[in-house]
Amino acid sequence: MHIQWQHRSYRWKDGKELELGETPLVMGILNVTPDSFSDGGQWNTEEKALPHVKDMIKQGAALIDVGAESTRPGHVELTAEEETRRLMQFLPQVIAQSSVPVSVDSYHYETMENALQAGAHIVNDIWGFQYDDGSMARVSAAFDVPVILMHNQNGTEYTEDIIEAMKHFFDRSIEIALKAGVKEEQIILDPGIGFGKTGEQNMQVLARLDELTQAFPCPWLLGVSRKRFIGTALGLPNAEDRDEGTAAVNLWGADRGCTIFRVHNVSVTARSLKMWKELRNRVL
Repeated sequence: MHIQWQHRSYRWKDGKELELGETPLVMGILNVTPDSFSDGGQWNTEEKALPHVKDMIKQGAALIDVGAESTRPGHVELTAEEETRRLMQFLPQVIAQSSVPVSVDSYHYETMENALQAGAHIVNDIWGFQYDDGSMARVSAAFDVPVILMHNQNGTEYTEDIIEAMKHFFDRSIEIALKAGVKEEQIILDPGIGFGKTGEQNMQVLARLDELTQAFPCPWLLGVSRKRFIGTALGLPNAEDRDEGTAAVNLWGADRGCTIFRVHNVSVTARSLKMWKELRNRVL
């Protein structure tokens, strides 16, 4: 399989850097939420969050993703004001303490504007700029930062082939981004595994992942960490038991052109991807 990795070099005013290309990068998850499906309540105080960030970086995280609202199935949505209030208790300290770039996971443009003003480096939008009237895209363009645009939809019904539907979604997201002034080189895509898809649909998308990664001239992020479809496949009801399955799916994604891997357990994924890279260097 011939994969064309998309190379990007990002530099921020505070000196932090990120290189995207053939070397896989691990994104460590910092949920400052009380109700996330895997680690809700574990890191939602400053005393817990900051040491965890340092540990993830030491274990190999190249960037940290901070989220203040759980987006697990059946989650309770926060208002932008509630999300901002929760996030800003932690974010400035995380940015100051982190030696790597920090992304913020939110679909509220008001929250994101506050985060970017506080120094956040990357926008991570689970609705791919399609949640609002274009405000998230305009805020992102104003701060000239990289943006991660994820596929999502309400419900799991598709009126056409799921990969074709996802391509149409990404076409629309990219159109919104470019129209708002986001630079093409700032766009990163995410297939949204676990969002708007059944467990079987997640598996179908992963099986055909190269159809997506080869269709768009953008780097790809894969976020499958500890998700239910892995538990179903392996018979593991507890999310914390799914790290090996997560690593296996990430290796599959690396073989199909994904560059960034968003995970709870950084060390397992970082080691497995490093071994994948060692082997790949000897084959190519």
